[in-house]
Amino acid sequence: MYRVLLVDDHEVVRRGLRAILDDRFAGIEVAEAGSGDQALASLADPFDAVILDLSMPGRSGIDLLAEIKHRHPRLPVLIMSLHGEEQFALRALRAGASGYLTKSAAPEQLISAFERIVRGGKYITETLAERLAAMVGGDAGAPHDRLSQREFEVMRGIASGESVGAIAERMHLSVKTVSTYRARLLEKMGMATNAELTRYAIQNGLV
Repeated sequence: MYRVLLVDDHEVVRRGLRAILDDRFAGIEVAEAGSGDQALASLADPFDAVILDLSMPGRSGIDLLAEIKHRHPRLPVLIMSLHGEEQFALRALRAGASGYLTKSAAPEQLISAFERIVRGGKYITETLAERLAAMVGGDAGAPHDRLSQREFEVMRGIASGESVGAIAERMHLSVKTVSTYRARLLEKMGMATNAELTRYAIQNGLV
């Protein structure tokens, strides 16, 4: 039977996910991790899938996803997030996720997504599929889709009110490097000030 690792910093969420999986899959083994470090340590043991929250304290969920895929490239990871698909789904898929669901999804969707990814497939909703098709057809997508992952994290930090120094410390980068990312993302977004970035991030649900 399947072995799955639930990664979320909220115990009540982990309990809910565990209950849904236990109800559907007899004999499933469910392990839990409340942080990125705990998740990476837990993955010293074999698992069939990971269900990962994007918004946890410390390192970003996308960075954690990328690290998991670097260490375990064949391990399917299903993202479950409070953020809507339009904000983070494409970025998560590019980082190696096998599927993306919001936490408002019905239990049946979670079961369908889990069954799909453990069989080696990908799970995306119709809405996300339409967006991907539009991008293939020439639609450039949202402005923030042009940003690299580092630039995206710097933008979110700025929009959350963090100083350049605080962002640098959190991301384990130099202040100069963060300032360079800030300059690049402002240029890509066609903006000139932190206030513009903050307004955009809030309006698009990125923070």
